Amino acid sequence: MVKDCSTDTVAQAVREYEGVTRKREIGDMIRALRVDSPNVVASFGEDAAVIRHNAEDALLLAADGIWSRLMEADPFWAGYCAVLVNIHDIAAMGGRPVAMVDILSAVNDQIRDEVVRGMVTASSQFGVPIVGGHLHPDTPYSVVDVAILGTARMDDLIFSHTAKEGEIVVAAIDLDGRVHPSWWFNWDSVTMKSAEVVRAQIRVMEDLGREHLVTAGKDISNPGVIGTLGMLLEVSGKGAVVNLESIPRPDLAVFGISFEHWVRMYPGMGFILTVKPENVDEVCRRFADVGMAAAAIGEVNGDRRLTVRYLGRETQVFDLDRDGIMRIFAGGGGCR
Repeated sequence: MVKDCSTDTVAQAVREYEGVTRKREIGDMIRALRVDSPNVVASFGEDAAVIRHNAEDALLLAADGIWSRLMEADPFWAGYCAVLVNIHDIAAMGGRPVAMVDILSAVNDQIRDEVVRGMVTASSQFGVPIVGGHLHPDTPYSVVDVAILGTARMDDLIFSHTAKEGEIVVAAIDLDGRVHPSWWFNWDSVTMKSAEVVRAQIRVMEDLGREHLVTAGKDISNPGVIGTLGMLLEVSGKGAVVNLESIPRPDLAVFGISFEHWVRMYPGMGFILTVKPENVDEVCRRFADVGMAAAAIGEVNGDRRLTVRYLGRETQVFDLDRDGIMRIFAGGGGCR
């Protein structure tokens, strides 16, 4: 049972959450940027662009900027997250992170030093070096952006746009954490962990890709577990029904948060996947082996609507045909 859970309340909370609504600007920008290239295997709508390196290997490129509100609240955590989210992007594709570069603008030396300390902490913990970048000192604003290079075998990639009807939606989250003291919508399950633990958690996705145990995937990002699933379904041209009681969660009462708050949180370590029914148990076991709670939370269908279900009641969260989250593709599907 989920205490005080209403499908209507959850659906509205997710739909109106800034972590979701801020994604709507992506489509207009991407339509202006799109450039065809024979070496680009996949790009917009994926967690990382896939560039063909040779017949067998791919280069993965991704970049992320940190929300200004987070930078204002905690520059150290902003720097840490700038590295963390990029590593997640490569891992979500079934890839191996190689190196990063950053662009940092800071209003003063104190903010600069705290952001750098956060980036270095995460870089060392995950074993992915920062090898260059650019600094804007004495700017009237503070911003940190990071770009990352990764590698993967072409045959072992995990895409976002390849979910199929009848597959099972699996959510995997490290529940051993805390509500971050500086940012109420961040679940920190990483800063207190050893390098050995977090690197093992990241490697799970590479293993799942190599063994072809998942059919599509994304790291759970600012839109939260339901919003991120919506993004995956949008580029796959599919829909799903999610059982709210199945979503992995800590003891919410202990942390003083509601269920609709939890499903909007950025989890320090989390992935949303689609899996063939016969592989669900094995996929969940792989995550359990590295301290992550994984569960089947729903099923992919063909109606391009994301619906949540609880105690026999269903409420539509997104009609992805009428009003997508990112609005990248007028006709749906992935960009290749």
